[in-house]
Amino acid sequence: MKKYIITAVFSLFSMISIAAQSKSDAQVSKLYQNYLTIKSALASDDADKTSKAATEFIKTASAIDLKVLTEGNLNTLRKDATVISDARSIDAQRETFSNLSDNMIALAKEFKLSEKPIFVQYCPMADASWLSNEEKIVNPYYGSSMLSCGSVKSTIK
Repeated sequence: MKKYIITAVFSLFSMISIAAQSKSDAQVSKLYQNYLTIKSALASDDADKTSKAATEFIKTASAIDLKVLTEGNLNTLRKDATVISDARSIDAQRETFSNLSDNMIALAKEFKLSEKPIFVQYCPMADASWLSNEEKIVNPYYGSSMLSCGSVKSTIK
């Protein structure tokens, strides 16, 4: 009987842990969706749309529970997104997007951000990586001038 009680208690804690993990993954997954919006806006050479997308990213990051991500990590993400949001030049936005991407790549390796594979892509001209939800290259660092420049470096499943 004691064995069954211990098993039941362990199962309950496992379910609570899985539910908490699912909630944290969902919070960070929304951040990933905001990140993809920033990436798409940069790829379309639209500084205003990029700024608005970065503002949404900041709102999402500010709503994430500090039990999910540390305050330091959230501050780093918000700092990069704020620079992107405040910048009016697409070149300045792209420069900071590199930092944001590096931090999001680290998050993608730690959390399940998507049910689908996440592609880590790389632009040799910018010497920078980014995340994508599709294998096709749509370069946010050069937009229409070099939209297909780059390659898939790895896949996060």
